[in-house]
Amino acid sequence: MKTALLLLAAMTLAAAAQTPKKGGRQRRPLPDTVEMKQVSVWSDGTRMAGDLYLPKEIKTRDKLPAIVLCAGTGGTKGGTQARLAPLFAEKGYIVLAFDYRGWGQSESQLKAIEQQPAPDANNDMTIKVKALRWQMNYTDQTADIRAAISFIAGEPHVDPNRIGLWGSSYGGGLVTWVAGNDPRVKCVAAQVPGMAGTRTPAAIKNAYDLASKQARGEVEPVPVETGKLTGKMATYANMRVNPVKNIGFSATEAATKINVPALFVLAENEELSSNAIVEAVLKSLQERHVPSSIHVIKGITHYGVYGEGFDEATRVEMEWFAQYLQGTAAAVQEAPAASEAK
Repeated sequence: MKTALLLLAAMTLAAAAQTPKKGGRQRRPLPDTVEMKQVSVWSDGTRMAGDLYLPKEIKTRDKLPAIVLCAGTGGTKGGTQARLAPLFAEKGYIVLAFDYRGWGQSESQLKAIEQQPAPDANNDMTIKVKALRWQMNYTDQTADIRAAISFIAGEPHVDPNRIGLWGSSYGGGLVTWVAGNDPRVKCVAAQVPGMAGTRTPAAIKNAYDLASKQARGEVEPVPVETGKLTGKMATYANMRVNPVKNIGFSATEAATKINVPALFVLAENEELSSNAIVEAVLKSLQERHVPSSIHVIKGITHYGVYGEGFDEATRVEMEWFAQYLQGTAAAVQEAPAASEAK
């Protein structure tokens, strides 16, 4: 049987970019009451790397609420997710942290760089390919989140009717979209969420023009040499963005379909995304009488939610999930001290 020849040299980027520098912290030892096991989550035929956090003392018939953690730009399961997941697991949640396809420790989507030969009788072939790493892609990453939901819904001790989503920054926009489009989501918390997407007429036209060139092979069909982030986001030099994959994505439009409790944690001095857009989303939710709230952390900028604002954000998010996913605010105790959380 022939096997595929995979050129995965680009995966060496993963070690260097496990966590955005501005928000990174060392992984701390797990609490004595929490265990973590590594899992594989399949998303459209590609394995994603996941860490599943569980309370150690689970009774045979226990059905616990679950939370899926979704990273922002360049983030991985070993960064903020690894700080947050044990805190939720201590409170009785089963928590899944994972890396999107092509990010961190997850396997890559692949692009053939030579003409495909005819497959054999088993549909196997040997071909030279390129690993697609660190792509920012609304289409695929919302699919990855839905695959993560499917995975955790199948855990024997998870109550599939109590699954929540947490997302930060870029991931905050993604979980807003998923909460509006996947009925399995029963509660969502998005911190410093990026809600933009491709929405202006000029941006939409440019994206469709690029789509035509990609389809015709006049430019890279998937950005590798091109697609680098610019402006304030240029610090993520390993990331690539494909505007074609963002056509039709709108977290704000998806929010009009959210019917489950939604919390937004904002930085008072936000410099990368728009608090005004999130405030408009909140207004639309409240007009429909959807339980929803904004919590503004005073004095911080975007990345402060991973630093000086981490404890406050975590406390508010724990309270939200306790009230609307776990069912009791009494389950929330005082958030851990900064020295413990970081």
